[in-house]
Amino acid sequence: MIVNRDHLVRGPYTAFAEVADAYERGRPGYPDEAVRWLVGDEPRDVVDLGAGTGKLTRSLVALGHRVTAVEPLVEMLELLPEAAPGAFALLGSAEVIPLPDAFADVVTCAQSFHWFDHAVALPEIARVLRPGGRLALVWNARDDRDPWTARLSAIVGNETVQEDDVFPVLAASGLFGPVETATFSFEQALDRDGLLDLVLSRSYVAKLPWADRQPVLEAVGALYDETAGPDGVRLAYRVECFRAEKIEAP
Repeated sequence: MIVNRDHLVRGPYTAFAEVADAYERGRPGYPDEAVRWLVGDEPRDVVDLGAGTGKLTRSLVALGHRVTAVEPLVEMLELLPEAAPGAFALLGSAEVIPLPDAFADVVTCAQSFHWFDHAVALPEIARVLRPGGRLALVWNARDDRDPWTARLSAIVGNETVQEDDVFPVLAASGLFGPVETATFSFEQALDRDGLLDLVLSRSYVAKLPWADRQPVLEAVGALYDETAGPDGVRLAYRVECFRAEKIEAP
């Protein structure tokens, strides 16, 4: 179910609106072992914030959690119910979460935390978390230690996440305790169309004018044609995970 709100500010991530279908087709999900580390094994009330088309949402639902997926782009959110049946899909943003206080045990942010206005979003996240609640952040980062993956990144660039992208931000808020980290590895199998969709869904390609995208997509297609086997290609990832508990006011 999708609940709409009339007054929603669309932010710098709106390039994703045009490529929502490619995002759903090409982006990888998250391995269950990483999701369990982030959220836990027992069923919990989870808010998946900046949920996109539900790449993490579907794993949360499959593991038995009660999930409210919050996403600011209608174009992305419209694809979520089919991908993650059982989740409650809600139009909203990290800066204005349309949920009551103490609503969730865990707030997850998959591939989204870096888009937030942290000074506004972190108090909102703390507001919707229950006492002892957890903020869980995750990014799929391409692993350029793999030679083929490094060749792809040489064409399209790479986005990585560092502890400095998380630790000082949460510490400055004064709202969360010590940050724990974990890293997991997996590979994504892709055919030619899937690889092109993946590249198109990256923000640094999606925001380009169409004429500027074409040379990038052509170069990626040429790489695939040169290197793909009968089962396509396999793209290596490092899953960078962070979690921290909400600090209760004295």
